Amino acid sequence: MMPTSLSRSTKAAIAQIFARLDYKALGPVYCYEGGDEFWQAKRIPCERLGNRIARALHDHLAPHGRSLYVGAGVAELPPLLMEALDLQREVEPYNLRRTEVAAINRAGRSLPVRFHPLDAAKAKGRFDHLWMVSVLNDPERFPHLAPLSYGTADPATFDPRQFERQRRIVRSIVDRVMPKLSLPGLVTTSTEEVLWIADWCHRKNIPYLVAREQFPTALVGDPVCFMKIGARAAKTRTARRARS
Repeated sequence: MMPTSLSRSTKAAIAQIFARLDYKALGPVYCYEGGDEFWQAKRIPCERLGNRIARALHDHLAPHGRSLYVGAGVAELPPLLMEALDLQREVEPYNLRRTEVAAINRAGRSLPVRFHPLDAAKAKGRFDHLWMVSVLNDPERFPHLAPLSYGTADPATFDPRQFERQRRIVRSIVDRVMPKLSLPGLVTTSTEEVLWIADWCHRKNIPYLVAREQFPTALVGDPVCFMKIGARAAKTRTARRARS
């Protein structure tokens, strides 16, 4: 089954904001040096692969719901605009990198999506969709935890105390944002972060199902997938087992 196509107006809005972004300002956000070359190489793939994820996400969401985006940035623009324009959903993207938030909000000032330079835990109310991609395995923020996620930890230099401290921080992030998800609900995350969402579900005795399909990303490289959390996931899992 082919994913739903984006409307012409949404594709035009996505192209518009990517054309208006200040890539010089965004360069230092993503690179210590060589930011211009980075965006020259990544801009078109970021838009193209983002549109592909947006099309797939469309088929998992109902119109007029609410989505919370944790640590959202340039890569999240296509799904955000798809939700707001094609599904008339309320979207709340949060990002602590103020330079990126300012650049996106300037470029998208005529569009119905505004980024918040705040901790996503401050979001009010409940959401039926939570987006959290490349937040829990960020190698810059979690240099002693991320190598284990990617299987690159060096046993000669690995610091278990730093790992334990960073693991507590990651669990704290999950514990603060996951309760904002109404059940049954949907989580969009990277394949490397599934285990943290699954850990939360196990601790809360909440069933979940990880969809098999994965989608490549342009900026960080971690494939994105969808997780169904709650009652419907349990029914789907039972049905699949019955057919196996």
